[in-house]
Amino acid sequence: MGETAEIQSILHRMEQASPSGFAIAFHIVHVTPSYLFQTYDPVWLEYYSANGLVMQDPVVAWSYSNNGQVRWSELDDPANVMSKAAEHGLVYGIAMGNEAGDSRSVAGFARADREFSDDEIARLAGEFGRLHDITLEAGTLSAKAHDELKRMSIQFTHPARRGKDS
Repeated sequence: MGETAEIQSILHRMEQASPSGFAIAFHIVHVTPSYLFQTYDPVWLEYYSANGLVMQDPVVAWSYSNNGQVRWSELDDPANVMSKAAEHGLVYGIAMGNEAGDSRSVAGFARADREFSDDEIARLAGEFGRLHDITLEAGTLSAKAHDELKRMSIQFTHPARRGKDS
């Protein structure tokens, strides 16, 4: 399987496993990721951004400080960010952090109906780790694959663009 096809396949499986969406930031330098994929509802993304919730988000804080994964229900949330997320259909979730190859990536996966099972968490963690590795190697990817990765990042972050530029 080619680089681009593997990335698309992994993102598709992650999307299927996270019915309420996900946000993944790969290879964060200072506060800017090299690649960002978000499938959360745009209404939530707008609310989150307009209210500056990233600075209070326990998913972000945990993922920046830890490797591994934790259920959202286990996080301390003094600013009640998670209750605001739940109002937007992000009721249950997982925070993940990965630091490998001198680079940090963070992720949050959500669903509205139930907690993620241990098996689901393990599968998502494996997929997240694989994408971290693939995108870390972006300097060794073909120019076409690198451009496709940037395009996919834009499409996942801006759902209205899905299907366009394809």
